[in-house]
Amino acid sequence: MRLDSPRVAPVAEADWNEAQREVMKPFVAQGRVFNVFASLLNHPDLFRRWLVFANHILGKSTLSLRDREILILRIGHLGDCGYEWAQHVGIARQAGMSDVEIRAVRDGADAGGWKANEQALLRATDELKADTHLSDATWAALSAHYDTQQIMDIVFTVGQYNMLAMALNSLGVQLDEGLPTDV
Repeated sequence: MRLDSPRVAPVAEADWNEAQREVMKPFVAQGRVFNVFASLLNHPDLFRRWLVFANHILGKSTLSLRDREILILRIGHLGDCGYEWAQHVGIARQAGMSDVEIRAVRDGADAGGWKANEQALLRATDELKADTHLSDATWAALSAHYDTQQIMDIVFTVGQYNMLAMALNSLGVQLDEGLPTDV
């Protein structure tokens, strides 16, 4: 974690106004309100509009859960975003990734043990973070495994989680209780 305390404190449920209650309904229904959402609740209009895009990336993308989590973990690592990393370790485990694989994401495409498509995902993430562009070689490597819509989802997944890492780090969103910190 880059900051020891939040710059933008999560809004406590007792302090929610009507607009905030409305945007939080789905999270309350799931039984847990994460700090990321309670922090973004400081700007309910932005939060509500961002959720539409984030919902596509997290739940309606053309990518497999495993592929998506490889991308998210890598961009979270590259952005030094402890919250994003911790939040997605559990999801990566649900996607069938072992802790060894999760740790190897930090080492990137050359860590060994990756399938060709996974190496391409890791290289794509590195290139998008460093240069906001995919090289011809990486585009070709992705194209060998993914169709156009999937490649678009790859680019937008990395972009979404890079942006989110910027927000989480800058706002000082703190880890939620129970998130893994040992991987």
